[in-house]
Order: sequence, then structure tokens, then C-alpha cells
Amino acid sequence: MDFGKRLAALRKQRTMTQQALADAVGCHVTMVRRYEAGETQPTLEVIRNMARALSVSADALVFEQDERDPVDELRLQFEAVSQLPPEEQAVVKEVLESLIIKYQARRWDSARTAAAPAKKTTATKRATHPSR
Repeated sequence: MDFGKRLAALRKQRTMTQQALADAVGCHVTMVRRYEAGETQPTLEVIRNMARALSVSADALVFEQDERDPVDELRLQFEAVSQLPPEEQAVVKEVLESLIIKYQARRWDSARTAAAPAKKTTATKRATHPSR
């Protein structure tokens, strides 16, 4: 479902008219119609105001349902972690952050290594064919 359809569905679930939403958001009703029809996209500020007016998160407006949720297996593990005492939750958080940083560093290093031969080739060409 695209943004406009999600917006219309959420508005209708709350029994709001397009005019009522426009008034709550601070825009003209024509803009709400255009957003719902998919003719134009709102600014971030308008999305924030819509989310507040509809009492939903901006994610609910922008993303498909389950698009940003963790996979089921991780969701169950996160639920289990939420039952741990705060000290143990902090340990789990530190371990996760460490793994994420390690993964990101590995990706960055791989990208840097892949880019290095291209720079080396350019430097070699310059050395063998100096400018006049």
C-alpha cells in the first residue's frame, strides 16, 4: 500500500474528514486530497503533523506494516530480553552494539580496500604520464 492509501485508511479509521485532517495539520484540504491520490508527497514537517493528528507514528504513515519490524525470530528474542533485569538488559545492549560496530567497521574496511586499487591505478597513470 502506498503512502496516499495508508493516509486515507488511517484518516477513515479515525472517522476524520479530509477537511478535519487538513485543519489539524495546518494545510489546505486540496493538499490532503493530492497526498491521498498520490499526486504529491508531503514534507517531513507535514508528515510529523499528520502523525500527531492521526495519533500514529510517522513510521505508520511512511512504511508498510512489518517493513521496519525485526524478523519474527529476533522479535521473540527481543521480547525475552525485555523480561531480563535492567543490568542484564544493559549487557545485552552492549553486546549488540559491539557486534554492530564490528560489522560496520568490516563493511567500511571492505569498501575502502575495494576503492584502493582504483586510486592506485590512477596514481600509477599519473606517475608514468606526468603533466607537461
